[in-house]
Amino acid sequence: MRIIRDLRLMQGTAIKWRGIGKSVALVPTMGALHDGHLNLIKTARKKADIMVVSIYVNPSQFGPSEDLANYPRPFTKDSALCRKAGVDVIFNPLNLYAPDHSTWVTEESISQGRCGDSRPGHFRGVATVVTKLFNLIQPTYAYFGWKDAQQVGVVQRLVRDLNLATKVIPIETVRDRDGLALSSRNQYLSPQDREYALALPLLLHAAVLQRNPVKWLSRYLEKSPGIRVDYVELAQGRLCAAIWVGKTRLIDNIPCP
Repeated sequence: MRIIRDLRLMQGTAIKWRGIGKSVALVPTMGALHDGHLNLIKTARKKADIMVVSIYVNPSQFGPSEDLANYPRPFTKDSALCRKAGVDVIFNPLNLYAPDHSTWVTEESISQGRCGDSRPGHFRGVATVVTKLFNLIQPTYAYFGWKDAQQVGVVQRLVRDLNLATKVIPIETVRDRDGLALSSRNQYLSPQDREYALALPLLLHAAVLQRNPVKWLSRYLEKSPGIRVDYVELAQGRLCAAIWVGKTRLIDNIPCP
């Protein structure tokens, strides 16, 4: 397994892969890998000749009051997990942005509402970093988790509208034994907060059986102890919700027929 940090080396290596007809699968991450990431890697590994995982904590998708400085960066552990999972290359750039960086990629439809309202500028950062990663790694396939449903939609639209030569493949959310969607931010939850947070997946699964799932879920989340509701919305054929539990913001969604 190689670890590449230099941008030109990564792009040059990707061009060589394309030149000899190798297919490339990419799982973009910000590190702090968990079983959700590993499931993406396992699925992607079966699809392509070369398996790349990017590990980069992207500053442009964090708001001024968000947890960029404290975001976990356990690179030694992450690289060991990648090696065990059969990853060929970890792309771990120190910085993807020039000091005078002034070019941004924006998606102006799917990025509106939901997390776009709660996290202004977040999806501009996502769209920009994904475009940069796709240019540098030139993946044939890119794998994303459905837990970040709005992100999946933004990236799919980005690829379509900019005619990028990458197929985006979403994979269903991986959950812990208690039903909570796996997330790097779960580690911020105290045992009591985690108990509160479990209401989200339980109520999501109950809500999709209701006549008006958005109204039903909103009402019961608001009644749940320890939870402050950010939004509940039906989008992309999925029932989506974001909540605050203490100082931790969690998102989740499931298909809604």
